[in-house]
Amino acid sequence: MPSWDDRARPPRPQAAADQSRPLPGELQARALVEQLPAILYVADAGVEGQWHYVSPGVWDVLGFTPEEWMAEPESWARQVHPDDRQRVFGREVQLAAPAAPDEYRMCHRDGSTVWVRDEAALVTDAAGNERWHGVILDITDRRLAEAELERRAEQQAAVARLGERALEGDEVSELIHTALSEATSMLGMDSGAVLQCGDEEALLLVAGSVLREADGEGERDATAAAGQRGGARGFRSSDLDYGQSWPIEGLRGRWGLLWLPAADCPLGPADSDFVQALANTLADAIARRAAEDDIRHQALHDPLTGLPNRVLLLDRLAHALARGSGDVVVVLLDIDNFKLVNDSLGHEAGDELLSQIAPRLVNAMRPGDTIARLGGDEFVVLIEGLADPAGVSMIAERIISALELPFRLAAGEHYAKASLGIAIAGPGDVAPASLIRDADAAMYEAKGRGRGRFEVFNRAMRTRSVERLSVENDLRRALEHAELFLVYQPIVSLGDLSLVSAEALVRWQHPTRGLVGPSEFISVAEESGLIEPIGGWVLNAACAQASLWHDAHPDSRPIGICVNMSARQLIRADLESTVVHALELTGIEPSSLTIEITESLLLQEPQRVLDTITRVARLGVHFVLDDFGTGYSSLAYLARLPIAGLKVDRSFVAALGGDPRSSAITTAIVGMAHALAVEVTAEGIETDEQLAAVRDLGCGLGQGFLLSPPLPAEQMARLLDEPVLDLATEPQGSQRADAAPSA
Repeated sequence: MPSWDDRARPPRPQAAADQSRPLPGELQARALVEQLPAILYVADAGVEGQWHYVSPGVWDVLGFTPEEWMAEPESWARQVHPDDRQRVFGREVQLAAPAAPDEYRMCHRDGSTVWVRDEAALVTDAAGNERWHGVILDITDRRLAEAELERRAEQQAAVARLGERALEGDEVSELIHTALSEATSMLGMDSGAVLQCGDEEALLLVAGSVLREADGEGERDATAAAGQRGGARGFRSSDLDYGQSWPIEGLRGRWGLLWLPAADCPLGPADSDFVQALANTLADAIARRAAEDDIRHQALHDPLTGLPNRVLLLDRLAHALARGSGDVVVVLLDIDNFKLVNDSLGHEAGDELLSQIAPRLVNAMRPGDTIARLGGDEFVVLIEGLADPAGVSMIAERIISALELPFRLAAGEHYAKASLGIAIAGPGDVAPASLIRDADAAMYEAKGRGRGRFEVFNRAMRTRSVERLSVENDLRRALEHAELFLVYQPIVSLGDLSLVSAEALVRWQHPTRGLVGPSEFISVAEESGLIEPIGGWVLNAACAQASLWHDAHPDSRPIGICVNMSARQLIRADLESTVVHALELTGIEPSSLTIEITESLLLQEPQRVLDTITRVARLGVHFVLDDFGTGYSSLAYLARLPIAGLKVDRSFVAALGGDPRSSAITTAIVGMAHALAVEVTAEGIETDEQLAAVRDLGCGLGQGFLLSPPLPAEQMARLLDEPVLDLATEPQGSQRADAAPSA
């Protein structure tokens, strides 16, 4: 059927000459009537009544000449639209004059539909005949405009319904089906689809039905089940030529397309706008869901690594314990010496390292295991259904192995190790935090036993963990309440037993536990980070004491002061300024200060250590390698260090004269030191035999209980008055218990 909008009509034919010779006034009136684009008529009452007059406007409205129309009484009845006949004919029979205007459809001669408004009055003439005098107006344009407005209102309502469902929280899949249903029903189409952009410009079918697909034998129908994703089929851009598509834009670019098979009958601008409005509403809903998903993801995942965070881990662990489907294992790992990376290479390098560790952990575990980041450099692996203890050990070894290869950071290659603590949930365990606490206790046990290893939790570890926490809390208070103090162990020349310097050793006078040895708190201080403020205090206090000794003996050679320095202190960027501040604050000469570092420290960030030592050494400060022979450092690396001396570890001194291998190593160490032109100090000299042996080896300096135990500052001051030791006086053996490692 031709469209209502197709209004092109042939010109009106010329009317036949009127033979009735109308009067001039009547002629003018008739000429006016005949120009009207409407049908003026006079007809008998009844559906098939005789037509007495029809104006030429019948051609403009319905495509008939007046003669053709009047030739058949049933003309009007025949041209009334079939869908309106029952209503119009029934009204015609029932109406009495005057008639109300009526609007209905009629069929044009060319088959198109014409909306008309029929206004008539039933008039009785002098002879008593009832006839209709009326006018039929073409109101098609108005009705089309009204229909279009109604259609647009329905489309707007459809978009509003979709928006309401989106605001009510319907799933995206449901909204997609609603959008397709609204589009196809409003536009009278049998099919449609929503396609999501995939990889390599492919489009994945999300929802749709009866899509035409071209193959080698022509076209066939490809029906996709509603809600099916990805697996149904992929679309290429050429597949879209079978219809029209409207973009669905997402937060990160185009999400997909709303596709309708309208290639044979393209939609007009208004209908296209309607479909785009549906697509835009979908896009808003998808963007909102994506934003909500992002918020949920951010709330439950670590932003740096993308791994689950503590909140999500505890939730999954709680569900795992509640299911009771098998043994639940928690592995907590802490990156050894991670703070050194932040302090030496910067926090960006630390973040870079953590972001590279995460995928290695994921690849090392099973797909169903949870790998989470608790914060800082701590990660947790949650494993279910692993009851075999041997399996736990294998997993721990796998994690340790995953970290063995170097990490390629922007600052260069870096090797990282981790200490692992493992806790296995027993029957009735329902507290996730308790299980993580147990794994944490086992992890600290692994660190205390050498790092780069794993330990499985037992009850004794919990006791030690609680004690460690108590020590850490008390140690924080000790700094605030000046509970720490220094003792000093003399270092003497083995040639004449003259006093050369003193090593400052930190001690802790606990208010309730009494004297606490360094072995009980130094490791806790290192793990908690308290070693930095403690080390800073030791440096300042030792330099201040050396200044007092110098002031008390201005005419004597200044006694040097030796201070132990931790790895965390050594790699700090502000170490040089810290040392300068201590020297300026106390007024001692830089050459009077010796900083002792352990050989094992050189294995951590060696280039950073070399740079730091070189800068500080330029001030005139001396460096000595403590516990030498236990750290496996490179001889080539040692040759580059600006060190003033080596300290032979006490274990080698104790073995002199007994173990030939240890004696040979000690001999080699002393010979290498002489080759490097650095001073050698023998530690732990406790017998006359050891003293004679180290003298024979060529050690220039020594310290140990045979020479002197660590002394309080006031006793050390008296020793300065007689700078040559008298070995006939037996040292105070009661202080040997204090000879533990210092800060």
